[in-house]
Amino acid sequence: MAKKILIALDDSENAFRAAEFVAQNFSKDNQVTLLSVMLDTAALCKMDSPELIPLFKSQQTSFCALEDKKRELMREAAKKAKNTLVAAGFPPENVTTKIEDKKRGVARDILAEAEKDYQLIVMGRRGISGVKELFLGSVSQKVFNGAKDISVLIVN
Repeated sequence: MAKKILIALDDSENAFRAAEFVAQNFSKDNQVTLLSVMLDTAALCKMDSPELIPLFKSQQTSFCALEDKKRELMREAAKKAKNTLVAAGFPPENVTTKIEDKKRGVARDILAEAEKDYQLIVMGRRGISGVKELFLGSVSQKVFNGAKDISVLIVN
């Protein structure tokens, strides 16, 4: 029986390894969604408030160009991951990509998508130091701890 698999994807090597893992180890009849959650910095590009710090206001165009570049990188990462899955034998119509703006938080947005009848979340492990992870936590840790009634596979 085909399952719905959600792969949390950003433009990191860890996330791409998660897509490769699914490509190599799961049945090709599964439905796969590659989900990227964009941080909400794009809202700053649309702001036109006199209260903005003059330094930011003078650099807003450059900042917004970086935001566009980040979206482009995310689209390229999703395309690369989809191509990997298709090359491994997944039918193209079984692989969906979603790039969404952050609504409540990256981990919470991943979990909200997972509630749409997915059986598995697959994601890469984030490579941050133990001290940073202790204080900040990682998205994979938050998803793992917040997942209810769904399996989470963290690829190293």
